[in-house]
Amino acid sequence: MKLGKLIADLNVLDFHADPEMDIKGLAYNSLNVKPGFLFVAIKGNSQNGHNFMEDAIRNGAVALVGENFKDFNTQIARIKVPDSREALSGIAANFYDHPFNKINLVGITGTNGKTTTSYVLESILLASGAVPGIIGTVNYRLPGLTLQAPVTTPESLDLIQILRIMADKGVTHTVLEVSSHALDQKRANGCPFRVVIFTNLSRDHLDYHQSMEAYFKAKSLLFRDISKKLPKNFTKAVINLDDPKGKELAGLSDFPALTYGLGKNCDIRADQIHADKNGLTACLKTPSGKLNVRSSLIGTYNIYNILAASAAAFCMDIDLKSIAKGIENMKGVPGRLELVKDRTIPTVLVDYAHTPDALKKALKAVKGIVAGKLITVFGCGGDRDKGKRGKMGRVAGKSSDFVIVTSDNPRTEDPEAIIAQIEKGIKECGLNNLANNNNRRMHGYIIETDRKKAIWKAIEMAGKSDLVMIAGKGHEDYQIVGKEKRHFDDREVAIEALNKFGIRDI
Repeated sequence: MKLGKLIADLNVLDFHADPEMDIKGLAYNSLNVKPGFLFVAIKGNSQNGHNFMEDAIRNGAVALVGENFKDFNTQIARIKVPDSREALSGIAANFYDHPFNKINLVGITGTNGKTTTSYVLESILLASGAVPGIIGTVNYRLPGLTLQAPVTTPESLDLIQILRIMADKGVTHTVLEVSSHALDQKRANGCPFRVVIFTNLSRDHLDYHQSMEAYFKAKSLLFRDISKKLPKNFTKAVINLDDPKGKELAGLSDFPALTYGLGKNCDIRADQIHADKNGLTACLKTPSGKLNVRSSLIGTYNIYNILAASAAAFCMDIDLKSIAKGIENMKGVPGRLELVKDRTIPTVLVDYAHTPDALKKALKAVKGIVAGKLITVFGCGGDRDKGKRGKMGRVAGKSSDFVIVTSDNPRTEDPEAIIAQIEKGIKECGLNNLANNNNRRMHGYIIETDRKKAIWKAIEMAGKSDLVMIAGKGHEDYQIVGKEKRHFDDREVAIEALNKFGIRDI
């Protein structure tokens, strides 16, 4: 594409280039630059692309886009912009011919529930005859193709490349999990969302946002600044009115809002909710009538994810019959109260819960279906919000009969230091460390830094009627220790332990 066409609608502060220059590709990482590429220098969390312009040139870049070119004397084509991230989004959209114009985009944000909501909505779309694509935490997928998901929401260039693939393969609707990081970093800027969904807000990512106010502000961008140029009423907002921030967000939103929840003032609500170990049933009340639904999802809190997906489908004029069929067809979500099915005695579940609120909801969900003891294995990630560690310790201590505190992804932090912060919260619940007590049927906790050993110990001590909850990593198949990413899958480890210790009397 000609450079002039590529940057036609950009806010350009300074231009030193030939608009007729051919650009063969785009990159924001200098390592991905090839001959004939345009390099966009963006600022990341740990690196600044402006420091890698020389590397980009050596790799074949013929043009640069950046916010400053101080002390940069080369005669290469240069385009100065006020915001490189915003520029990257616009350039990518032009280069890949605006693939979202042929797709109905749905954006989901919130602390918890994004992934499950996306799976339910995907199933509803399939039931309605649509061709859905999903971009989220577990993977990026469309019928016949699944791509690894290195992050929940890709950088704008990667996002638009994926949307181009989806558009070319006939995807009609794409459901995108939009993280607070992505919103703050403008990765989804310019995406014409038809529906935007807010699930809830609770403590998370404060290592990045610093405060709950800043965190909420980032989330709210999906409902405000992100789609300023769209026609009036093009986008509809779906908002959880039961969440304390839901009403505030509805007031801030630039779009007409359809609310959901359990309250009578919600546009789409649920009652007659029944949950057991086989899933849940409920009656949904919508502006178009009542709808009885059945789902295999475990836990009453999942009714909110079902409501969110149903409300989004309603906004897209999907009929109630397809909504009910889609909800029933969806059999589970990887790493979300996922049953390790190879053995059922004791029952072992793996869940992604890595915030105090998510852990509380997950443990509450299983507490009502376990006949024996609830044994919880969990840890907290390193180089992340330290303030939630004690809180998660308190949640686990209050809701579990026995807790094994272990490592999550310690990253560059000392695993034992992370565990010590979790332990403070557990001790506040009055639990005792039973490391030197052989009677593990007592109410208490132990510490096992090695996550594999922790899982094995939990399953070894569990009786037939007990339930082991392994929380924090869910679908992840790796563990980050230092800066090394090692293969580690809670489900695989649990199956190994069940093969050795499962189906026995205590």
